[in-house]
Amino acid sequence: MPEFLNILNLDAHYGDFQALYGITLHVDPGEVIAIIGANGAGKSTLMRSVSGLMKDGAEAIRFQGQKIGALRADQVAARGIALVPEGRQLFPSLSVEENLILGGQLGRKGPWSLKRIYDLFPILEERRHQPSTSLSGGQQQMVAIGRALMANPDLVMMDEISLGLAPVIIKQIYEALPGIVGQGMAAIIVEQDISKALSVSRRVYCLQEGRVSLEGASNSVSREEISRAYFGV
Repeated sequence: MPEFLNILNLDAHYGDFQALYGITLHVDPGEVIAIIGANGAGKSTLMRSVSGLMKDGAEAIRFQGQKIGALRADQVAARGIALVPEGRQLFPSLSVEENLILGGQLGRKGPWSLKRIYDLFPILEERRHQPSTSLSGGQQQMVAIGRALMANPDLVMMDEISLGLAPVIIKQIYEALPGIVGQGMAAIIVEQDISKALSVSRRVYCLQEGRVSLEGASNSVSREEISRAYFGV
C-alpha cells in the first residue's frame, strides 16, 4: 500500500512540559482511524503537531512520502491535510457562507463545493447569511466540518467533534461521516465517546499520558483492553 501518513517517534513540548512521548502511528489512504483517550492524554497535541501548529516533529511526520513536520500550518493544508479544531474556532465576524468560502481559498481541486456542503448539511444553506457564531453549537460544528472539506483535503482530522453537543446533533454529524469519507478521503477522528469512535473507524489508537497505550482493529479490541489502556490500570 502506498505511503500516506506516517508518524515515527514523535515528541512534543509546551515549553519545558513534554506532552507526547515517542508517538508512532500511521494512516493508510482512504482509512478512518480513531484516537481515544482521557482529557490531557495528548490527543489535541497530536492533531496540532500533524497540522503544523507545533514544531517538534520536523523529522517525525511524513505525508505522502514527504517530511512535513517543519512546515507552517498553511503549507500543511496546501499539501492536503485539513483540521476541524476542537472548539470549532469559526470567524465570528463572518457569515456561515463566508466561513465556508475561506476553507476553499487554497484552490485545491476536488469534489467539495458550497453546493455539496449544503447538500450534506441543509440547515447551513438556510442560514448561510447569518453570523456563524449565532448558530447553535451543533450547527457551528457543521460549519467547521464544511470549512475543512472545502479545502478538498486528502486527510481530514476531526478533533472532539461531539464535545458538548446534544445526542441528536451528534447522531446527525456521525450519520454524515460516510458521505464525507466515502470517496477515498482518509480521516482521523479524535473522540472521547468510545462507542462512536469504534463504530466509524477501521483502527483505533488509545493515548495515555502522551504515549500510545493501545493499537488495534476497532472491531476486535475489547472493552477490557480499552479500559486498561485508557486509565492505565
